[in-house]
Amino acid sequence: MRFPQPAPVTPPRSSIPVLLGTQTLFNIGFYAVVPFLAVVLAQDFLLASSAVGLILGIRTFAQQGLFLAGGTLADRYGARSMILIGCAVRAAGFLILAASLWASTPVLWLFILGTLLTGFGGALFSPGLNILVAAAQTAREQEQHQQVRRATLFAWLSITGEIGAVTGPLVGSALWNWGFSTVAGFGAVFFVAIGIFLAITLRQPVPASATPTAASSRAQRTTPRGGLRRCLKDRGFVAFCALHASDLLAYNQLYLAIPLELQRHDMPTQWLGLIFAWISILTLGLQLPVSWLAARIGAASTLRAGYLLSASGFIVLAFIPPSAFGSEASPLRILCAVTLMTLGHMSVHPTALGLVPKFAAGNATGSYFGLLSSCGGLAVLLGNLLFGWLLSQSQDSSVPAFVPWLVLVIPLLLASWIGSRVVRDRLLRTHIA
Repeated sequence: MRFPQPAPVTPPRSSIPVLLGTQTLFNIGFYAVVPFLAVVLAQDFLLASSAVGLILGIRTFAQQGLFLAGGTLADRYGARSMILIGCAVRAAGFLILAASLWASTPVLWLFILGTLLTGFGGALFSPGLNILVAAAQTAREQEQHQQVRRATLFAWLSITGEIGAVTGPLVGSALWNWGFSTVAGFGAVFFVAIGIFLAITLRQPVPASATPTAASSRAQRTTPRGGLRRCLKDRGFVAFCALHASDLLAYNQLYLAIPLELQRHDMPTQWLGLIFAWISILTLGLQLPVSWLAARIGAASTLRAGYLLSASGFIVLAFIPPSAFGSEASPLRILCAVTLMTLGHMSVHPTALGLVPKFAAGNATGSYFGLLSSCGGLAVLLGNLLFGWLLSQSQDSSVPAFVPWLVLVIPLLLASWIGSRVVRDRLLRTHIA
């Protein structure tokens, strides 16, 4: 059985630099603010690790968990429109975060509201961006006729995003001396500027052919509800989404486990910005070589290796004491773990995104992207809650110190064992490799 050909809609070629540059801008605004949420919740609101984990899990669920809704809306109203609306919603969320600390006593419910809106804004604009990049990648592959295996546009999206991720944490760290309200206020103004920029520069997609095929015409006539139903009935894709959710849960620990681990060992907050800069350096330097290798060994093998690398990072935190790297205050142990997690994520993330348009084959691509991210958002919500609770228990010796990290290791090992086999079987059965 073969899926129908992808829908004949692509962004104009001149939009590709805008799409890639947009990811840079999104990440500057995002990483300038979000990595410091755990610190603010712990220091300004004096919340326990379990409460911090719950709130950050809700933020991620408001973004990743609602991707399915955002993708369906993008299928219905257009990717460009949802990108612009998402920018406005995220700007409002950052402004509310800043306002929550303006009073003499910080207002927790206002902080949570701002956190939810920042996540929901991402749920609106990210699927739209993925849809446009996927359409551009499909056109690129058709032009190449699969003669040369090159890094996908999703790999380039990771690189351009990391340019922003280099800048964002450094901007946030620089503004930290003026307080988190200043950091969040910067994020709000920045996303307003992004929205204005995209309203001027981002063009509407255009038909790739004036005479679409019968298959593509059927794809265009598919309603969002019908596309969503088709997505949820695709059992192979649903299984892949459930297993791949472990990657988002693992990578999200850069905003929960790593800041709390730094705080637990009395390391300066500024280390957090430097760690994110190191992650960006790794991605900028290694994403293309990793993607080049992934194109040659295949999607299933890449996913297996990537999940194992991420699991190894958490095994380092679970079983190797800080003293093994010199002293309790040494950042080398955390840097080693973060390096393994980053290598794993840069292996599996572009690979998974590249598989989505092949599964969707032009029918409600936004819904397919949305389901992939929504499963990850649900995993983060539940996983962060469990991890935070176990971490609190471990600090008073109720449970062994390594137990919380198993919440992160076990799903990655299952994904490596089962997930890669699901992908290989699906690719062979549908001939989409």
